[in-house]
Amino acid sequence: MKTILVYLLTGYFLFSFSFNTYAQNPGDRIIGKWNTEENKSVIEIYKKGDKYCGKIIWMKNPNENGQPKLDKENPDENLRSRTILNLEIMTNLEFDEDNEWEDGDIYDPESGNTYSCMITLTTPDKIDMRGYLGFSLFGRTTVWTRKKE
Repeated sequence: MKTILVYLLTGYFLFSFSFNTYAQNPGDRIIGKWNTEENKSVIEIYKKGDKYCGKIIWMKNPNENGQPKLDKENPDENLRSRTILNLEIMTNLEFDEDNEWEDGDIYDPESGNTYSCMITLTTPDKIDMRGYLGFSLFGRTTVWTRKKE
């Protein structure tokens, strides 16, 4: 009787594990916390509806003159008093079934510029984040690594 119970429980757990593994949305693989290329900040990527977004959750230098860094380069004067920490900088990325997230925007608080962006998952722990103007050929790619908890 114990043997039958062990087989049943083992089968249940294996079925549950395989079902959960295959039921997960492949687009959700970029969800998590990512170190930027120069380790200046950590960006948390999350899902908002059916799109992917990201915000700054840690900064190497979050303060300036003893005060939190502000979005002082923003072209909209009304937004220049907001803090950069916890600022949503990536919006509207869509997963395209080809290991890429496209058609999004990324805001650079250091320059105040917003760029089109796309992300390519190169390994489970590395992404290429490309910001560009107009065509993706005219841009820059940085490599982000998944933050280990």
